[in-house]
Amino acid sequence: MITLRYHIVSITAVFLALAVGVVLGSTAISGRLLSGLSGEKNTLAQRVSDLENHRNALNAKLGEADEFAAAVGPLAVKDRLTDRTVVIVTTEDARPSDRDAVSGLLKAAGATVTGEVQLTAAFADPSRGDQLRDLVARLQPAGSQLPTAADPGTRAGGLFGTLLLLNPSNNEQQATPEEAAAALAGLSNAGFVKATSGVKPAQLAIVLTGGAAEGDSAADRASTIARFSTQLDRSGAGVVLAGGDGSANGTGAIGVIRADTNATSVLSTVDNADTPAGQAVVVMALREQLEGRSGRYGVAGNAEASAPGAAS
Repeated sequence: MITLRYHIVSITAVFLALAVGVVLGSTAISGRLLSGLSGEKNTLAQRVSDLENHRNALNAKLGEADEFAAAVGPLAVKDRLTDRTVVIVTTEDARPSDRDAVSGLLKAAGATVTGEVQLTAAFADPSRGDQLRDLVARLQPAGSQLPTAADPGTRAGGLFGTLLLLNPSNNEQQATPEEAAAALAGLSNAGFVKATSGVKPAQLAIVLTGGAAEGDSAADRASTIARFSTQLDRSGAGVVLAGGDGSANGTGAIGVIRADTNATSVLSTVDNADTPAGQAVVVMALREQLEGRSGRYGVAGNAEASAPGAAS
């Protein structure tokens, strides 16, 4: 006779068997799963190690390339700018080491650097644009004419062109030394520039920037520098806008220029001026400006070639 006790014992035995089966099954599955994960981990670790080795090898090659470019750069630009004068304009984020390297190559090319003017962070600050525009109008030398555009970058480019560049048609100064000194002093007192003493006007100019601009007003600041550089180019024999890594993207001044066909038709740009090769290209592009041509050079996707005369 089957009793209630028998039923309870049978049911208990069934659940106990199920429990044992689940435990044994999960243990086997867990073992296989852990084994698989361990193998995948080892594979990924090997891939990471391979990528690190590849990166280190590429960095070593880049280092060797930079050393070679630094060694041959002076030879590549030799006599390209003989008896020419160049003024350097730097933005607040430009690296002093890049400026010094470009200055050295200009001298190797036979050019004379007539001075440097540094644009401060306030120069491209959108919140101070009205102040800069009004100050530019007050500092305009007698007899000169500012561009009709209302934006502060273009207006400032017109003033700086008068102060820093020689008239390309007759190689004469476009402002008296007293007017130039007074204007630069006014801009300096307002916090917009820092100028080296004794800056003299030159035939050519280089505007040297950093990399990609950052922050909420990055696009506006890049646009100010781009418009400034474009207008500056219209005042002399030639201008090159040069920057480092990231300067050719949408938040960099070079990126703004390259998106404007009117600007690229007159202004040359170099997007790798933070490398020895790019610094030599800056000088080559300046020579090209003297010949009435312009180009987009560097390593960014919107560059047309690595250097003047190089295949794209």
